[in-house]
Amino acid sequence: MKHPNGYGTVARLSGNRRRPYIVKKTGGYDTRGYPVPDIIGYTTTKEEGLIMLAQYNNDPWDIDKSKTTFEELYALWEKKKFPKLGASNQSSLKAAYNHCSALYKKKYKEIRTYHMQDAIDGCGKGYSTQGAIKNLFGHLDAFAFETDVINKMYSELTTSEPIPETEKKPFTDKEIERIWKMYNKLNKSGIIPETKAKSFTDNEIKKLWENGGDEWIDSVLMFMYTGFRISELLDICTADVDLTQGVIKGGKKTKAGKGRIVPIHTKILPLVEKRLTEGKEYLLTYNGKKVSLTQYYKFWNEIMENLKIEHKPHESRHTIRSRLDSKGGNKKCIDLIMGHKSKEVGERVYTHKTIKELKDTIELLDY
Repeated sequence: MKHPNGYGTVARLSGNRRRPYIVKKTGGYDTRGYPVPDIIGYTTTKEEGLIMLAQYNNDPWDIDKSKTTFEELYALWEKKKFPKLGASNQSSLKAAYNHCSALYKKKYKEIRTYHMQDAIDGCGKGYSTQGAIKNLFGHLDAFAFETDVINKMYSELTTSEPIPETEKKPFTDKEIERIWKMYNKLNKSGIIPETKAKSFTDNEIKKLWENGGDEWIDSVLMFMYTGFRISELLDICTADVDLTQGVIKGGKKTKAGKGRIVPIHTKILPLVEKRLTEGKEYLLTYNGKKVSLTQYYKFWNEIMENLKIEHKPHESRHTIRSRLDSKGGNKKCIDLIMGHKSKEVGERVYTHKTIKELKDTIELLDY
């Protein structure tokens, strides 16, 4: 059966080849008017070639991008994305790249999970280096997907040696109680210097918005407009987000803070919606899994370092409380949002009226 004009062709090459069939299509004409073929790929059988040609005609891909090698993609990623990462992360990823030399010349589109896994398993290093290599593949896959080099991220299926378990035992409730008693005693005696939380300035929050497209800055902005503690925000499941009512249910630590309703500020609504489209169990995830406190602090510290800002996550709560107080926000609503125990807050019954009052209060945040 003859193909229509411009459809392309599958031809067998001479010699003994592993993939003897070439799949090509006319990509233009030279100065003499002769056709110049664009090579789509090579296959083992003619049937595979016809399937590849049909797939290409149904959804053409960028042939030049399909030829991009691992080292070419890394070089472009290093130029575009690398400067936005923290110094420690940069050093780790550079070292990881050195363990991937077997893939340097390989077309990135042809790299599969087992290629990546071989690099991880064969590096001859421990869990730290293996984790860094896996992290590098995640970064490159995301960049390749973003630039249409690939349409499937195989790095998500790789594994690395887990962090070894330690024999450290957690503190018991009695030990924690004794520590707090000792702390309070020293604090009252003046031995422990008083520390004051610093509020974010308007310029610092403006800087966050200006760099809102960078990785994980959306999470910092969520802190700035919700009042959740760090552990509370990381525990938010997508099922806890109600876009119909425009609220997030979450919170723990104290009786007043558990299961509270926090309205979604209109400014961060697009950020929350974008996270929801990822379809993961938790609102904030890393490599498809819930983000640990340790991992998130790394993200936070890198952001603060890159933007030359010095703040801790809990200072976003201090900022919100101070701003809402200065704006004359309803005290009962502020305590409900922050999860604080207050004489103004009796039994928490979130009626439509209460939710509207909470929304009116949270919208007072006008950094």
